[in-house]
Amino acid sequence: MTEKLMYDIVSLGEAMVEFNQTGEGQGRLYLQGFGGDTSNLAVAAARQGAKVSYLSALGDDPYGKMLRKLWDSEGVDHSHVIAVPEAFTAIYFVTHDERGHHFSFFRSGSAASRMTPNSLSHQRIRNSQILHVSGISLAISPTACDTCYRAIEVAKEAGRLVSFDTNLRLKLWSIERARAVMSDVIGRADICLPSYDDVVAITGKTDPEALVDHCLNLGAKVVALKLGDKGALVADSQQRHRISPHPCEPVDATGAGDTFGGAFLHRYVQGDSLLEAGTYASIAAALSTEGYGAVEPIPYAKDVLRVRDKHLDAAGAC
Repeated sequence: MTEKLMYDIVSLGEAMVEFNQTGEGQGRLYLQGFGGDTSNLAVAAARQGAKVSYLSALGDDPYGKMLRKLWDSEGVDHSHVIAVPEAFTAIYFVTHDERGHHFSFFRSGSAASRMTPNSLSHQRIRNSQILHVSGISLAISPTACDTCYRAIEVAKEAGRLVSFDTNLRLKLWSIERARAVMSDVIGRADICLPSYDDVVAITGKTDPEALVDHCLNLGAKVVALKLGDKGALVADSQQRHRISPHPCEPVDATGAGDTFGGAFLHRYVQGDSLLEAGTYASIAAALSTEGYGAVEPIPYAKDVLRVRDKHLDAAGAC
């Protein structure tokens, strides 16, 4: 008999409060929202119907309270997110120009960066089908990196799946350390969710097929390579599928990769094939770019399914 687990996904990392530049007031007006890659993924998965828990640390401050209110509204369990009274909850700003979106982070010394392996809830990991971590989870501090490694060990010991999103941020660590740590964690991952630019930076390769091969050769079991406006490439040792980008009218791509990851993980563990999960996730990610902010535009399952089914009906009519 298959063991009944409490959660589909437990996500570990740093959540942040976001201030996103809008096109109003000559660029001086900002929309307050939420971010942090692993929190975005948790919300995205929850909006698709997954049972999700989050592991992190917050300051005992207004921003921390705002994040807890967000998770309550999204149905993301945060009972094991600890409070660190002497630290603060990180924030960031997003600005936009003709070259895209740009981030300014205020996170050095944040509560999440003070996470340690001793603060980790082993039971929550054991009670979840998938543990998800990211390159940012690993990079925000040495103790946070140690915490992620311990979480991966706990998940593996319990027979759970490990998911990893590269999310390379070179302001947080050197390319040499990022390459070494990320390559090691990719090798431990059951599901790897890299972005194209990240794996180009750490490998020097540029061909998407070669990048997927690189991750598989390191030891990843499933790879879903995010190619931005060029779609995605999903693969395991037996198959691979190139997924075309879903048509959309993007205004802000903040968090689109996290939306892809949350949607992909949910659909994959629900039994979708690689192609089905990748197609669903690509649609979800595209829809998330049609509004400002990392969280607010994340679509719900009904919206993604409506678009997917319309797409399938059109394909069937051809």
